[in-house]
Amino acid sequence: MVSQHDSYDTENQMLDGEKMQQMVFCSLITQSIIYVAAKLGIADLLKDGAKSCQELAQSTEADPDSLYRVMRALCSIGIFTEIENRCFQLTPMAEYLRSDVPGSLRAMAIMYGCESWRWQPWGNILYSVKTGKQAFDHVFGMPIFSYLAQQPEAGAIFDACMTSFTSSYINSLISSYDFSSIHTLIDVGGGNGTLIAAILQKYPTVKGVVYEQEQVAEGAKKYLEARKLDGNWQVMAGNFFANVPSGGDAYIMKHIIHDWDDESCIKILQNCRDVMPDNGKVLVVENVIGNINEPSPGKFLDLEMLIMTSGGRERTATEFQELFAAAGLQLTNIIPTGSQVSVLECVKG
Repeated sequence: MVSQHDSYDTENQMLDGEKMQQMVFCSLITQSIIYVAAKLGIADLLKDGAKSCQELAQSTEADPDSLYRVMRALCSIGIFTEIENRCFQLTPMAEYLRSDVPGSLRAMAIMYGCESWRWQPWGNILYSVKTGKQAFDHVFGMPIFSYLAQQPEAGAIFDACMTSFTSSYINSLISSYDFSSIHTLIDVGGGNGTLIAAILQKYPTVKGVVYEQEQVAEGAKKYLEARKLDGNWQVMAGNFFANVPSGGDAYIMKHIIHDWDDESCIKILQNCRDVMPDNGKVLVVENVIGNINEPSPGKFLDLEMLIMTSGGRERTATEFQELFAAAGLQLTNIIPTGSQVSVLECVKG
């Protein structure tokens, strides 16, 4: 005779099995069809109102029936909605796939979708797990940043994705940390200047410096010029492994440390320490890995670092503390931002 408890356990096992089946089957498909919508610019085509699948197919040079099947699946997960006669319109989620809205995720959807330079390394994740080496180098014969420098289209998508990633939490970041006491803030590896621009808009007395590679610095100048920040900013070109500009009383790095192995990180941090005043500080903006079994986007981003970078990783609070100490810095505070990143504040040790 089967007890109610045994029956309950069996039903739960079946439900767990169905959940696992959906995770295995649907995750790649979901990512792929979001990529299609982003790559084709479907959300941009619908920003002025509903359109038929035939119209969308004509604008994107797609097969109408195949596109309809993709759109139908996207509607089932809340991205777009079908109204009648194979006509579609935007939903709140689909708005993020537009290219012209604040916090757009279009570039991220493209990069994390089916771009070959992304899926080929992920297709070799077993290589990374078995060897501890990055799959990207194994597939392409060079580190990711060298590849992006040689492939302008891929580099542009990467830069746009990083801007999108920053925009998703930037308001939480600048609301959680008080930058008002800083005179000169140097953003080491500051990309196109998104973070500095946001900080200067809220804290106009702060002078901001973006320090980037030559090929990125020009784009940062154009971005900051367009923000009309009253001239309290500067862009400098260089290599943070060689040196970091002096003159800052604070140095900030957003998602830089997670790209590199401990030895490389220590070199970057030491370069900051060497030029900052005795009362200066280093601000590291990163995911901080939480407790075991605790849900955390950082634990998934950590696998991205494993596969794509030369020794990069997400770190726990203890690992950060040890890393900073090795660079002659002391971790004094970890400030949560209400988003997936925290601000780790360091002073000279």
